[in-house]
This record gives sequence, C-alpha cells and structure tokens, in this order.
Amino acid sequence: MRRLAVLVLAVALSGCGVRLIPPAGAPQPVPSPVPTPAPTTSGTAALLGVATGPAIGEFKLSDADASGALVAFRTSCPKLLARTDSSGLTRQADWKGPCDAAATWPAAQAKAFFSSWFETVKVGDGKAFVTGYYEPEIAGVKTRQPGFDVPVYGVPPDLVRAKVGDAPANDNGTQPLGRYDESGVFVPYYDRAAIDAGALAGKGLEIAWAADPVELFFLQVQGSGRLKAPDGTVLRIGYAGQNGLGYTGIGSVMRQQGLIGSGPGQYSGSMQGIMQYIRDNPEAGKALMEQNQSYVFFKLAGGDGPYGALGVPVRGGDSVAADPSFVPLGAPVILVLDRTEANGLWVAQDTGGAIKGANRFDSFWGAGEAARTTAGGMSARGEAWLLLPKGTVKRLTTP
Repeated sequence: MRRLAVLVLAVALSGCGVRLIPPAGAPQPVPSPVPTPAPTTSGTAALLGVATGPAIGEFKLSDADASGALVAFRTSCPKLLARTDSSGLTRQADWKGPCDAAATWPAAQAKAFFSSWFETVKVGDGKAFVTGYYEPEIAGVKTRQPGFDVPVYGVPPDLVRAKVGDAPANDNGTQPLGRYDESGVFVPYYDRAAIDAGALAGKGLEIAWAADPVELFFLQVQGSGRLKAPDGTVLRIGYAGQNGLGYTGIGSVMRQQGLIGSGPGQYSGSMQGIMQYIRDNPEAGKALMEQNQSYVFFKLAGGDGPYGALGVPVRGGDSVAADPSFVPLGAPVILVLDRTEANGLWVAQDTGGAIKGANRFDSFWGAGEAARTTAGGMSARGEAWLLLPKGTVKRLTTP
C-alpha cells in the first residue's frame, strides 16, 4: 500500500486461528518481559548473512494457509521476474522455476508446492518483530457536503525533489522532497500543522472530503483506505505521495509522557487506546497528532483491493510488509510467533516507512472491524524463516 508508516498498535504507534506448528526442536517463541534489541537496519540480507533452516515439511502448514500464500505468490511472480532484488539474496532467474510451477499448481496441493520449490533460511539471528495493518474505512465523500469538511489532498504540484546542489542528499543518495519558495530557495515542505491550518486550502487539491480528522489521520498512517458516503457508496483512495518530513509515532510520544499504561488516567497503547485519548482530549490530541510532521497525499484508486509496494493487490491474512533490503519483495516467509493468529506462511508484498531492518514485518489483515481490531493490537515476537528458491542457499554460502 506504500504506507508511510504502519504503527497502529501498542508498540507500533510507539480470522486465521492457529496457522502453524513450529518444527520439532525449534525454539518456542515466548513473550519477552524486556524489549527485544533493535533490529539491524542498515546493509542488506546478503551482507548480514543467512543460515539454512528446517525443511518446510516440518512446519506442518495448514492447507488454507498454504493455498492463500500460493495465490499471493502467483500474483507476485511477474514482479519477481522483472525487478532487481535489493536484498542481494536472489536473482531474477532464481524465481523462474517456482513461478512457472505456480501458474498451474492446484490449490489443493499448495503445501507440496512450497516444499518442492523452496528452502528456508534465517536472516541474521532470525528474531522477528511483527505488527499489523489493515485497510480502514471511514466516513467520506467525493464532493464536499455538510458534515464532510476535512479535505483529502492529492499530491501538490509544488512538492518536488531538490535539484542537485540545492540541498544535501538523503542517506540513500536521493534528493530530498520539499518545495521552492518565492525566492527560488529550496525549503522543507509544509508540515502537518501547517497543512491542517490551511496551507493547501483553495488550491484545488481536494480529491475527497472526510467527516472526521482523527479517522483521516489514522487512515494516513495506514496509507490507503476506503471512504464510505451516507448513501453507502464506497470510494477507495491509495497512497500517492508524502511531504518528505519524518514520521513520529504518537504512541511513543504518549508513552514518554506517561499517558500509556494501566494506571488511572492512562490509556492502552493500541490504536484504539490512542484514538480514545485524542477524543477525550481534543486540544492536546490535535497537538499530539501534529507532532507527526509527516503528511500523506492520496489518489483515487480502483479495483477490489489495495495495492502494495510490489504493485500487486495485498491480501488479508496472506500479505506482509517487509524491508526490501532484507527480504526479496514477492518472497514467502514463515513466521513462528507468540501470537498464534499471525503464525504461518505469508508473502512479502508491501513496504512501510516504519518497517525497517532484518526480520521486521507488518501483517495485513484486510478491511472491516475485525481487521481493524486485530491489526490495532498486533505486536508479536518470535522467529522468521525466509523461503528462497532451492539452490539459492548453496550459492550464497559457497565461498
């Protein structure tokens, strides 16, 4: 969905049942009373190193889990065969065999497909942290009407990348986003507070109108969603761009201020708890949201489902966001976690501004209230096993 960030849970803003039985002898993930060390966030998977994991058959995948992942993998294949893997683990040719087989492989034998064509590896220490996201649905309309006064903006034409020499390059070598002021000087783009105050008003950038600024804020965090009009009409909007300013997780700010916890006057660190704080404290809540200077712009989107960064639709219960420096986008991943609903076989089809580092994933749960509840409270730890085409590991580990 090309989300700016997906932190909509206890730590992040800081339907599947049991899907997987860990392999015999594998470490059993348990909740940790202390924070897990920060994941490696620089380099690539190839530089960090991989180690061979258990045979896929040892994971006892369910038929439903494997068949859903097979569908997701099949839709990823055109991209896998055409894009360069920035993790350094695979080559386009590695995926030809699995993708050719997936095109006609029967869903009833999906487990056999993954066992036949893939081997597992762990990247680095394999210790995973998994959050959740969903496709929100909020009240909104395409044409402004009473009760729908919160603008949903498209990408402003003056949001551009700096010309070389006008501003220092980003760490990844790209030029920063911003705007040129009246004097022709490159400056940062308007932040959330300025945009909320009307910096873009009257410029014809409104593509739709929402009813609630709080709901729109959380839809921006997700990066795409649906607007539902009073007559039941649904309008899907997707990520189109971002103002180039850094993301601040407001849950982390609340935690630093002692607002999150189980004591009197404290709130849950879940998305629902954070939203409740904002509603209970309108002025302080508005100021809290504006500490997140990042602002997401949208475009009208068609189709039956949101598209991930890979350019294919993401599927609830089957798709995860990952850092492409450590996971080839389109690759399957087995997660063994302390949250059973997130255990199992997933396919990396998306990215997120907050999803950085080895073994850091964001699980997609679809749309609706059940998806919102699951994603809003998802914070799981355990192990991740990346599935690579057979033969890849030998090439990676042979001097």
